[in-house]
Amino acid sequence: MNETKLIALDLDGTLLDSQKRITARTRAALDAAAAHGIHIVPTTGRFFDAMPQCVRDLPFVRYAITCNGAAIYDRAEGRNIGECLIPLGKALAILGVFARFDVICDCYMDNWGWNSESNVAKADEYAPDAHYAAMVRDLRTHVPDLGEHLRRTGHDVQKLLVYAKDPALYRPIVAAVEEVVPGIVATASNSRMFEFNAPGADKGSAIARLAASLGFGMDRAMAFGDGLNDLTMVRDAGIGVAMANAAPEVLAAAKIVTASNDEDGVALAIERMLARNF
Repeated sequence: MNETKLIALDLDGTLLDSQKRITARTRAALDAAAAHGIHIVPTTGRFFDAMPQCVRDLPFVRYAITCNGAAIYDRAEGRNIGECLIPLGKALAILGVFARFDVICDCYMDNWGWNSESNVAKADEYAPDAHYAAMVRDLRTHVPDLGEHLRRTGHDVQKLLVYAKDPALYRPIVAAVEEVVPGIVATASNSRMFEFNAPGADKGSAIARLAASLGFGMDRAMAFGDGLNDLTMVRDAGIGVAMANAAPEVLAAAKIVTASNDEDGVALAIERMLARNF
C-alpha cells in the first residue's frame, strides 16, 4: 500500500467531538502525522474563517478545502488557489426557486457568509440547532435583500444554503433547482440544512486537485467523513474512512469504519495507519 501523504478531515461529526473540540488524543495523532510530513487538510462546508478556532490554530495546516470543495484555501498565501463557483445568473435563478418554499437561505461568496436581514429573526426557527442558528446570526453579513446584494456585487457564488423546518423538503427543492440549473451539486450535511454547489465543487474533486498540485494522486490520500457532503472524498480516497456515526451511504462507500467522533475515531484510524506505514 502507498504511504499516505494527505489526510482530509471533515469537521462537524468527524474531527470535532459533540462539543466542537479536538480531543487531546486526536490532536496527538494529528501532530504525529504532520511530523511524518503528511499534509493535514481540513475539508469542510464552511469558509475558512468560519472554522472553529481550534482548527485554525493547528500550526501544521497550510491548505483547507472549503465551501464543500468550491475553494482550496492556501493559508500561507492568504488566498484561494483554486475555485469552482456558481455563476451569478445561476445563483440568482436558484434563489428564485428557494423563494417558492418555506425556508430561509444564505450564501458563501468571497470567503464569507451573506444573507438577508429577515433571516436573523428566523434563525432559531429554521436552523437545525443552536449551533447553526448562531452561525446564521454571527458568521454572516446581513443585507436588506440577498439577491439584490449579489446583483450589485456582480460576483459568482461559492455555495448556497437552505434551512428548512421540514426535512422532507430536501427532495422537492433539489428537483426544482435541477430544473432551473441542471447539474447542480446538492448535498445535505444535516437533515434540515441543504447545500448547493457548482458542478465539480465537491470534496472529493477538490482533494484530487490539491493532491495533483502537490505531486501525488488520490491513492495517497486518507479521507474522514460522516455526512453526505463527505461521500465523494470517502469514496475516492485511497483510504476512505467513515465515522461510526456516518450516514448509511458514507458507511457503504468507506474502506474503513472507525469509532464515532465522540470516541476518538479519527485518532484511532490515524494511529493504525502510522503504525503500518512508519
